Amino acid sequence: MWYRSPSFILDNQAQEKLLLQQQQHQQNDDVLNPPPPPSMSETSVLNPNPNPNISAYYQTRAAHHAVVTSDWLAQAQAAVAGGVSGEVTAAEVEDGCEVEKGGSVIEEFNSWRKQPDLAEAVAAIRALASVIRSSNATTMMELEIELKKASDSLKSWDATSISLTAACDLFMRYVTRTSALEYEDFNSARSRLIERAEKFGEISYKARRIISMLSQDFIFDGCTILVHGFSRVVFEVLKTAAQNKKLFRVFCTEGRPDRTGLRFSNEMAKLDVPVKLLIDSAVAYSMDEVDMVFVGADGVVESGGIINMMGTYQIALVAHSLNKPVYVAAESYKFARLYPLDQKDMAPALRPIDFGVPVPSKVEIEKSARDYTPPQYLTLLFTDLGVLTPSVVSDELIQLYL
Repeated sequence: MWYRSPSFILDNQAQEKLLLQQQQHQQNDDVLNPPPPPSMSETSVLNPNPNPNISAYYQTRAAHHAVVTSDWLAQAQAAVAGGVSGEVTAAEVEDGCEVEKGGSVIEEFNSWRKQPDLAEAVAAIRALASVIRSSNATTMMELEIELKKASDSLKSWDATSISLTAACDLFMRYVTRTSALEYEDFNSARSRLIERAEKFGEISYKARRIISMLSQDFIFDGCTILVHGFSRVVFEVLKTAAQNKKLFRVFCTEGRPDRTGLRFSNEMAKLDVPVKLLIDSAVAYSMDEVDMVFVGADGVVESGGIINMMGTYQIALVAHSLNKPVYVAAESYKFARLYPLDQKDMAPALRPIDFGVPVPSKVEIEKSARDYTPPQYLTLLFTDLGVLTPSVVSDELIQLYL
């Protein structure tokens, strides 16, 4: 369970009271008029992801990276009932949040996230902006309610994706700062909302490029950089450095079980960057050759720590013990109002693991996909807000959510 921030709790107290009252009224109605048993289609609507034990976030990453085993792909496809059917049932959750005729915010989101270079959070921002443009609301209250329903539907599509939840929350805070009282009529206020939504989407889309430019001064000729997994923003950083004719080499961890490091090493080789592929357990063995560590993040939390692919924590521990800087590249839409206290204080994001050999049924397998790295093991965070120390993250979060 997550320990949320006090501001988050205060923001949701009124909503929780209202939800409790609605549940009590519903229970009373159910006693007088028991509802019929739900059909199979209704059950799938209530649960957009038929198999909550597998994170939809990592299913998307697996499809984009395309370097995983056939067993993993088969299990991921089975988890979403063949992909297409899973998207249709998830779309029905919207309860009338139309983006286009016959469409929904989930369908719009799915169409955006099919682009491999577009982050899932940016796809959600684009989908929410479409909700405002296609809305038939006649008042600001109706429009905000419709936008809130769309945001909640996106967040429930995959509750394990930190960046998706954070992006939806930030979008709502950024866009709805506009007050209808500032304009003479609803259409003017709605136009302002659309303008702010598109601006937020554009800022989020450009974030990766901004980060790559800010980090160039920290990459020097002759350095060796260790990366873990496949982070698109880290790839952009190193790609920009290579285009700037900087001379460096890269160590890539294999990144099991989905072997994202294998794809990263392939991309580095295409750029003619010297690259070495390491097995995950060789990090400590190779750390004395490393000048710096570059990692991405699934989420940046209030403490200044990060939640990222499993193995990031142990890499940061080894680097810290040998006085090697650990740099994090993360977009500001990944800043989340969360405060994990330890490794087990996180919502589980699970993924299937293929060991290549049969595993006895009595053997328990750790399937967690990510870990938490505390701020004391991180040196700097490169974000589209600037280059930050971990201690500054909480201040930036306050500014973002004000």
